[in-house]
Amino acid sequence: MKKIARNAAIAAVLCFVAQPASAEMSAQDFAAWLDGYKEAWEMRDAEKAGALFTDDATYQETPFDDAMEGRAAIEEYWSGVTADQRDVRFTYEVLTCDGDTCLAQWHAAFTSASGGAAIELDGVFLCDFADAQTVKSLKEWWHIEVTPAAPAE
Repeated sequence: MKKIARNAAIAAVLCFVAQPASAEMSAQDFAAWLDGYKEAWEMRDAEKAGALFTDDATYQETPFDDAMEGRAAIEEYWSGVTADQRDVRFTYEVLTCDGDTCLAQWHAAFTSASGGAAIELDGVFLCDFADAQTVKSLKEWWHIEVTPAAPAE
């Protein structure tokens, strides 16, 4: 009987351990993740950006777009969207974290290489984390302001 009780206890512990743990994110954890996002964007490094997401992550750029699915799709998106950006500057403010969900306001400014326009974006990220280093779902909302390049004289 002792052996059965011991095996039942071990099985219960293994079941508990085998359950996927939800990330318990802190503002510091989220800031560290956002620092990685900042570095990836400022370097225009799609692979570095992709490493911030799980293999099966979703990324929704605007509420009206379908979500990109998977790290490869996110990296492809990043390669395309950052190709014409130069002198990228990214800042953020962590607004809140609750369990594995975090919210931040962000601002980016860069120059369009093809036309010289100054572009500013102001937005919000809503991130669900798999663990302290990787996002499983990112939704963003942003507004854009474009200042055309001065005409050549």
